[in-house]
Amino acid sequence: MAPAAPPGHNDRMRRIVVLDAPSNLGLRPPAEGTVPGCYKLAGALREQRLVQRLGAYEGGVVVPPRYDRGGWRPGDGVFHAAALATYTRKLADRIEHHVRAGDFPVVLGGDCSIQLGASLALRRIGRYGIAVLDGSADFRHPGNADHVGAAGGEELALATGRGQRDLTDLEGLRPYLKDEDVRVLGIRDYDTERAELAELKIMNATVGEIREWGAEELAGAVLQTLEAPVTEGFWVHLDADVLDPSVMPAVDSPDPGGLLPDELATLLRTFVRSERCVGLNLTIYDPDLDPAGSGAALLADLLEDALAPR
Repeated sequence: MAPAAPPGHNDRMRRIVVLDAPSNLGLRPPAEGTVPGCYKLAGALREQRLVQRLGAYEGGVVVPPRYDRGGWRPGDGVFHAAALATYTRKLADRIEHHVRAGDFPVVLGGDCSIQLGASLALRRIGRYGIAVLDGSADFRHPGNADHVGAAGGEELALATGRGQRDLTDLEGLRPYLKDEDVRVLGIRDYDTERAELAELKIMNATVGEIREWGAEELAGAVLQTLEAPVTEGFWVHLDADVLDPSVMPAVDSPDPGGLLPDELATLLRTFVRSERCVGLNLTIYDPDLDPAGSGAALLADLLEDALAPR
């Protein structure tokens, strides 16, 4: 049975569905004997009344497997690989259902490895692009690193078919994303993975370039390429660490030189308001590092600004 429409819902507008994906399987433990706190992201955003503020439908939760790296050592490949493969399929099932139904899923992570669930779901349907709003490209793979391990720093490489087959070729659908359909925005100007992105012709823009062009102008130009008819649409992957630590310190890698909220708001609005955008995921914010909840409030404001019915 379909859920009742939320108050104020307008049937002429796309139906936003908030879905929790509280997986932390793709991150290293912050300290011995602990687990990454980003699995609390969805709860923190719900405390901000995000569902009500978006006029959204309730999408429920995709429960992840237990965080347990066992005896993993560098050189063993991606840790939690089997659990990640299982979870990616489960999450893809839910996202695929909503996209096929014409809904707009807003997926609350979790770490960046949840992007694999979205990418697999869309690959099942057809050919889709992605706008990555992230402080780093998350493009580590065996071809450019001594070893891999944390899928949360490798998900874009995995989604484009680089890495171990038990994660890159689920259901025989490798790659889930074509290089030419990827746009990466907000990486730091000193990002070491940028040279490889350029060599592969994966469009990318650093924080400095976004400011040089102007966020609105650059976002509009990138959107035109994402709306090209070669794809059936695109997804938005939003990592909270795209923001500068002065406004968003509650992430696992708070690197200086990030975007400010008004800059991110411009990019986010431009992409998600496109009729060709089919969904969005939010990752990496860690409520354990933000006792006052200011980061959750900021992220909820950004999502409301971009997505709430007008």
